[in-house]
Amino acid sequence: MEKTDIIGISQENPAKITEFTSNLPTSKKLILSLQHFVAMFGATVLVPLLTGLDPLVALFTAGLGTLLFHFITGGIVPVFLGSSFAFIAPIIMVKEKYGDIRYSLGGIVIAGTVYLIFSLIVKLVGTNVIKKLFPPVVTGPMIMVIGLGLSPVAVNMASSNWPIALVVIITVIASATIFKGFFSLIPVLTGVFVGYITSILAGIIDYSPIVNSAWISVPKFILPKFDWAAISLIAPVAFVTVMEHIGDITTNGAVVGKNFFEKPGVHRTLLGDGLATMVAAMIGGPANTTYSENTGVLAITKVYDPSILRGAAILAMLVAFFSKFGSVLQTIPTAVIGGVSLILFGMIASIGVRTLVEAKVDFSKSRNLIIAALILTLGIGGASIKIGGIELKGMALAAIFGIIANLVIPESLEK
Repeated sequence: MEKTDIIGISQENPAKITEFTSNLPTSKKLILSLQHFVAMFGATVLVPLLTGLDPLVALFTAGLGTLLFHFITGGIVPVFLGSSFAFIAPIIMVKEKYGDIRYSLGGIVIAGTVYLIFSLIVKLVGTNVIKKLFPPVVTGPMIMVIGLGLSPVAVNMASSNWPIALVVIITVIASATIFKGFFSLIPVLTGVFVGYITSILAGIIDYSPIVNSAWISVPKFILPKFDWAAISLIAPVAFVTVMEHIGDITTNGAVVGKNFFEKPGVHRTLLGDGLATMVAAMIGGPANTTYSENTGVLAITKVYDPSILRGAAILAMLVAFFSKFGSVLQTIPTAVIGGVSLILFGMIASIGVRTLVEAKVDFSKSRNLIIAALILTLGIGGASIKIGGIELKGMALAAIFGIIANLVIPESLEK
């Protein structure tokens, strides 16, 4: 998952510096592209399955967003952009409130503009401003709020069939901790596959969507709708995902042995991620984010050619037009998705904890306790504030109070 610590981004490890292998035969590049496609597939389609968006549109926009990112960054950063988990809770919240998921898409479009604003800030003043607004004591609890806020959704889905959900959970754990090599990189996909096979044996799969669908069709692209209240629930998530982006670019550079903060520059990577998110939401896809799953594939294969990631992007866009494939995804039982989600959402919260641990945040200081307490209680406790027609609640409200508290509470506060 994403890493939010940005300390030491200018350092390179000479032992890890490896030249891009751009002279591989086409056949091997295709296999490596397929591997990257499989690595990102499970998480990318899971987000639309959880939120009600079209999984085929999500695949198409992931591929399109990746190609756009590579164009903006000069094609030198080997990353893949897939569906962002951070937006799941507000997307569901807005959809339930308005009865129309297009308002969620409108909020995601504006969230993409937040990236553009940060890109401009970084270009003008550097990364120091981001570090000041979002130190680990703020970003850690904010990430925890995302995961913990989603946990009831996962439990409700898993409870539809606990035996199936437990099979999925055990499979994911085994894949992530026991399996070696490539399979250790796709525990989510492995869990879904085993859960689906188990569901077939249990006789609980409804095959009618597969039977009634065509083999090839155009994905269900839809346009966004805009409402300030919906925007206020979704757009602030970008404040967290911007930090996740910075952490992912740092990690990716460490694996490859390049300092992408200098070339092409983090302002360009933020711009690419933001525009990819905006374009995705404009045609019905979820927000995009850089995928550490694919960075893991880079680390295993030690093949860092960005064109291989672009090959995976093209593959994702092509697969999106096979509607029979999308129908198969629709038949995945709720309990299977619930079993995977129990681990994924918990991992998101755990990443928040890891952020605090790695940054060595001192919770013997009252200042840090107060900041974290405000974010956690406001973000998870259901607090809300209405300002005119705009309602701030959940992670948005927690982020605002956390940032303000970090800026106004003096460092000298010890008790």
